[in-house]
Amino acid sequence: MLTEDLPLFPFRSPGDNPFTPVTGTDLRHLDGPVTRVRLPTGGWTWLVTRHADVKQLLRSDAFSADMSSPNFPLLRPAPNGPRNRSGGFIRMDGDEHLRLRRMLTAEFMIKNIRRIEPLITDAVGSSLDALAAAGPPADLVEHFALPVPSLVICHLLGVPYADHAFFQQRSAILLDQSADPLKLRDAIGELRGYLADLIEARRQQPAEDLIGRLVTERVATGELDAEELIGMSLLLLIAGHETTANMIGLSTLLLLQHPEHLAALRDDEDLADGMVEELLRYLTIVRTGLPRLARRDVDVGGHTVRAGEPVTALLSLANRDDDVFAGGDDFDPYRQAQQHLAFGFGVHQCIGQPLARAELRIALVRLVRRFPGLALAADPAKLPQRDTSIVFGLAELPVTW
Repeated sequence: MLTEDLPLFPFRSPGDNPFTPVTGTDLRHLDGPVTRVRLPTGGWTWLVTRHADVKQLLRSDAFSADMSSPNFPLLRPAPNGPRNRSGGFIRMDGDEHLRLRRMLTAEFMIKNIRRIEPLITDAVGSSLDALAAAGPPADLVEHFALPVPSLVICHLLGVPYADHAFFQQRSAILLDQSADPLKLRDAIGELRGYLADLIEARRQQPAEDLIGRLVTERVATGELDAEELIGMSLLLLIAGHETTANMIGLSTLLLLQHPEHLAALRDDEDLADGMVEELLRYLTIVRTGLPRLARRDVDVGGHTVRAGEPVTALLSLANRDDDVFAGGDDFDPYRQAQQHLAFGFGVHQCIGQPLARAELRIALVRLVRRFPGLALAADPAKLPQRDTSIVFGLAELPVTW
């Protein structure tokens, strides 16, 4: 089959249903667990959709995450000009990836996240106050879902929250698959410049935030150079607020459409951990999947992927796999959903998942308790979606109470 005859990927959610990751038409194009699809760049990739196959792919060293490799499955053209990938360890392999990741592992361990739960609770409380002051009605994305993780990651990193509009606007461009390449290049440059100034300030005046500690303990000792720290900080800043913000927005919309589950969460906080796992599985907001490139010939789902061929692990469909999650297209907050792949799998599994879980749990419980009469203030079928972003979500969520 010619490339131009292949189904186009990424798929889109139905415009009136943000909880369904793939339209029925696109789903019919998938003729097996490993299907060849066309990319907007003119290239193609093998799309892997079954839970077991996605796990195999993501834990195998037969696949590279280095997006600078020729034939890597990019969703948009790379910006022109020199590119600085230093510190962006999610796009690195082997020892280089592990060296940088290990410098952050302790920061995001469960026991350390528990220590900062009072900080998360404070961020949730101040954001709830802001939401109350803005309405009713008010946009929950603007006044609650986005501020909560932004306040937390700013505090952890040592980034001034007063600058949130600056980095939120530019991070949205970085994640937008349809962004103009010049705008993309400028956004990357401006964010790197901003973080370089912040790191230099920490070098001149040490601080106890994460960037300050990395400057003192890693850069000063020669284990890390300043460019690597810029890249690591950029990754944490963007991932630290974009993913959780969109999960809070989408989760709230889903629960508002299931008032029985909303009431259960309000009355019994012990349900929160399990409900968060099911929300992560069911919503799976990284709907463009995780791209990789085969280093050698390898069998995936009964199909031989040749060395040098591109592959994409589609987390959203793997998390609906009926072989693992019976009735996978149904939201069931009482199921055991811990095997979901919303944070990826293997050596690149999201390092910040304990933080994301804590933020979601605290944010959702306190939201439904502060506003027991919370309700939608708009037609749910017409809510604007971030359907060109690598991190799917809602652009707005008008609510009342």
